[in-house]
Amino acid sequence: MATKIRPEISKRNKYWISKHRYYELKHFCLQYPEWKEKAKDCARYSGQGDGRVDVEWSDPTYTAMHICQRAKEDMQLVEECCRVAGGDLGGYILRAVTEGLSYVNLRMMYQIPCGRDLYYELYRRFYYILSARK
Repeated sequence: MATKIRPEISKRNKYWISKHRYYELKHFCLQYPEWKEKAKDCARYSGQGDGRVDVEWSDPTYTAMHICQRAKEDMQLVEECCRVAGGDLGGYILRAVTEGLSYVNLRMMYQIPCGRDLYYELYRRFYYILSARK
């Protein structure tokens, strides 16, 4: 399911990012379900290693822990940007950007309590904030 939003908007729009940056961030967010699965594996490795994740080691446990840590960080980044961009509607924005749902899908499936214009403004704001933080 793809959103029906135009990838490129006017450069005069306050939330403008380039078309290719938008696609990069969109595909980054669509990896969220994969990160969630990786993060579940973190419980297996918790308490092991010395907490450093900036050096690549040949230890498979450490490497797995590093992957889990990165997945959690990416999830937190997306979730935080949704909260900042959407406020009370952040949960809807999170579903939209991580599951590829459009406004129509959110309206039918989850009864999003806002209009189309506000939703797409928050949607664009999310990607603008994510672009600045990533």
